[in-house]
Amino acid sequence: MKIRAIMVNTFREAIRDKVLYSLLFFALLMIGGSTLLGRLTIGENIKIIKDMGLASISIFGLLIAIFVGVGLVYKEIDKKTIYTVIAKPVHRYQFLLGKYLGLILTLLVEVAIMSFGLLLLVLSYEGHIDPSILKAILLIFFELMTITALAILFSSFSTPVLSGLFTLAVYIVGHLSRDLLAFVVESESTMIKYVTAFIYYSLPNLDNFNIKGRIVHQVLVNWEYLSFAMLYGVLYILITLLLSMVIFQRRDFK
Repeated sequence: MKIRAIMVNTFREAIRDKVLYSLLFFALLMIGGSTLLGRLTIGENIKIIKDMGLASISIFGLLIAIFVGVGLVYKEIDKKTIYTVIAKPVHRYQFLLGKYLGLILTLLVEVAIMSFGLLLLVLSYEGHIDPSILKAILLIFFELMTITALAILFSSFSTPVLSGLFTLAVYIVGHLSRDLLAFVVESESTMIKYVTAFIYYSLPNLDNFNIKGRIVHQVLVNWEYLSFAMLYGVLYILITLLLSMVIFQRRDFK
């Protein structure tokens, strides 16, 4: 019940943030704008719309996760409201978990609105909706949950600016995992091999969640792969949140 109360309060707090509505507006604008770009191509309209639409959901979802996520814990500390919370019979892990779930609920609503806009556009062009596009949206949401967990981790010990930069850096490197692995294999320096291998295994392989290209080009993505990607995401999120709780539990607010 305590986690639920913090989650609901975090959701209410997040939806009052004007940045959230600005990002949502630009996301819908970009999804709608894909129709203009699609007209410049011959016979590829729907592919451009799907590609840009899914990319918009992913990019603006990431921005929402970073801008809102990194400030959630810091605001409580900066405004000294954290003292009121921890003075009550609320464990710190419950506070952190409630914050995370509140932001996930916010993301769920935002992704649902953006997805609705994209599906409506696809329906108007194709006359039907290809269910496989929902698979891409599902994995985008799991990727955003993973990024949000990392944002919460960084914000548990750092400032919002640094947390945002760290989260963005992990997002970029997380999409270069295959290049990192190739670098580990080809590198002749033992030290570079170990350092690169450490980075590769520590950071999330976000390419696991990226099936946008395959969906746009109608390549089959089976449920076995989806299950693997979702399980990978859940395990990474659990480990990240556990680490966040340990750090937050040890943090001195004086």
